[in-house]
Amino acid sequence: MKIVEIEVIPLTGATVDGGWPQGHEPQENLHTLVQVRTDAGLYGWGGCFTSGTLVEGAVALLWPLLKGQSGVEPERVSETLRQASFWQGRGGAVEHAISGIDIALWDIMGKACCQPVSRLLGGNYRDRIKPYGSILFDEPEPLKRMLESVVARGFKAIKMGWRPFGRRDRAFDEMIVRTARETVGDGVELMVDAGGSEQFWPHGTNWARETAKMLAGFNITWFEEPLPPDDIEGYIELTRVSPVPIAGCEVLTRRQSFMPWIERRAVDILQPDCTKNGGLSESRRLAWMCFDHNITLVPHGWNTAMGLAADLQFSAAIPRARYVEYLTPCAYIDELTTEPFTIDADGNLMIPTQPGLGVDIDPDKLKRFAGKRTVFR
Repeated sequence: MKIVEIEVIPLTGATVDGGWPQGHEPQENLHTLVQVRTDAGLYGWGGCFTSGTLVEGAVALLWPLLKGQSGVEPERVSETLRQASFWQGRGGAVEHAISGIDIALWDIMGKACCQPVSRLLGGNYRDRIKPYGSILFDEPEPLKRMLESVVARGFKAIKMGWRPFGRRDRAFDEMIVRTARETVGDGVELMVDAGGSEQFWPHGTNWARETAKMLAGFNITWFEEPLPPDDIEGYIELTRVSPVPIAGCEVLTRRQSFMPWIERRAVDILQPDCTKNGGLSESRRLAWMCFDHNITLVPHGWNTAMGLAADLQFSAAIPRARYVEYLTPCAYIDELTTEPFTIDADGNLMIPTQPGLGVDIDPDKLKRFAGKRTVFR
């Protein structure tokens, strides 16, 4: 079964605000789908957490290496792409594109084997998992309304992130966290994402340590990205003293970039994003490194239906998993698939058991959000 075609599909028109200070427009393209097709008629979907222009350029580089390759050997093919593009890739947009290709190849292999990807990744440790609704912080009243709407959708865990948290003063930070806890009560888990990967992040370890103490008073499940993403020494010190678990590493790509963070226990919770870090193949390797070092892995997923589908299969196949990220509300998750994701009465998502990723894109729904498509043959 040979690869004969790949299509790059930028998503636009419903892009969710990512919290950056320059703002955003719904037409901004931050997410891209890829569909890989084989000569046997099977196809697979993948997603990349980067713009279509960058994915198109990366696929133009990779296509001569990908064309004609086996459609049912995702780990070998994606590693070949990584090794062969080493001098032009080694992370960044090329790795993001490899990530989407890898996810699509796992989807194809699952369909070819008539098995869910989770079983091919090693087996199912669970058949459901808790999603946490991922939202941005806001002023108290709109934050309260947003939290109420997320709880009404059935979420029993919510992560709040980025501005205005950490941008004014400690009293304001405590006030909006208090507002959140009082709004959802003690029965809903809350996580806080400071957004330390924003440009020119102003705080260091002392701020993060004192903020962690405040968050502990509100029973916050974890404190995410409290420092810039390259400050490994700061993370090591903070993780050692923080009364709440410290999470991070969503911006990293390639397993080699994660290894120092794992080996030095720089975080309590590692957050690789399979739509940018190398796909399911790299994520599976990271999961076992984390397990062997007694570090929790929670996949980062500020993305699309295919990113969430990949995270669900991945989370089924790793020995310790508690959550998946669910960006909400997000049309690229809720309005693209043939069957919707549904949260049960216990606040869990069932992990699909159909062959492949267990999720398919509705072509008519996709037309609403698809930008200029590019096909490589």
